[in-house]
Amino acid sequence: MRTSVEADLCFRVEDADGQRIDGHLTGSGQVLTLRIDDPGAFAGAGDAAAVRYVADELAARRLEVRVTDGRSTLVRLGDVRAPWWQRRLTRSRHLRVGSLRGLWTAAQARAQGREPVLPSLLSAPPPTLSPLLPTFGARPRHVTGTHDPARGGSPRLVVVPDLAGPDTRRTIYSLAGDCGDTFLIGSAEDCHIRLPGLAAHHCLVVHDDDDEFVAEAVDGEVRVHGARVQQGLLRTGTRLELGEHCLAFAREEYADHGRPYGGRIGGELGHQRPQPERLRLIRGEG
Repeated sequence: MRTSVEADLCFRVEDADGQRIDGHLTGSGQVLTLRIDDPGAFAGAGDAAAVRYVADELAARRLEVRVTDGRSTLVRLGDVRAPWWQRRLTRSRHLRVGSLRGLWTAAQARAQGREPVLPSLLSAPPPTLSPLLPTFGARPRHVTGTHDPARGGSPRLVVVPDLAGPDTRRTIYSLAGDCGDTFLIGSAEDCHIRLPGLAAHHCLVVHDDDDEFVAEAVDGEVRVHGARVQQGLLRTGTRLELGEHCLAFAREEYADHGRPYGGRIGGELGHQRPQPERLRLIRGEG
């Protein structure tokens, strides 16, 4: 099966030093072009695993992405075949360096020891089931949001390790219990979650009146999915970065506002009953 894509997407990410990298993905059919103003940003050793993963996923769908700086094609990812000598360098048969300029860019990035820019694969949400199937019902109806009258769902922050194997144990911090609706993160003794290297009172996670979890910067820098924020909404899969620590927010599907009512647990093909509006529940009428 061949996948056909129509793309015209502009994006911007920040590296560890706050430098912005702009990209533009365009194309039609099976071949796309990705133009980046700083291709070396993704060529460091820290992003190698993520780049190989993307190349393998593109190849599985018979898609190809050509990365360019506007002057020449630096590297091709996906449905390509790399020569044997390049595989020894890239450790992927689906990642082909397109020019000597591409080799020079990668060598410079690794020599400079550039920090990773791409998000950790451990914090990425699971893939959607394939083939895609709609949810069928007896009659059309408005899609309802997910919420829990008891404000539960085991909200938690999970430490994302730099490297992980099948037996890697995750450190989990619960955002429920006797702490109330505010959870202080930092290095001071009065913090609910203590992490070394952070400011004394680095970040505050608030469980607000709308049953949402919001991260707020206090005395330290807070990043949500790589972007600096003063306040950031947390939904399942959200990556929260505090100093050198990376944590992923998780909450059960029946209570996570990022999922439709019931989520996958409700059944992809199931006829799901509507959920009462949150306002009715707050007033005690539901």
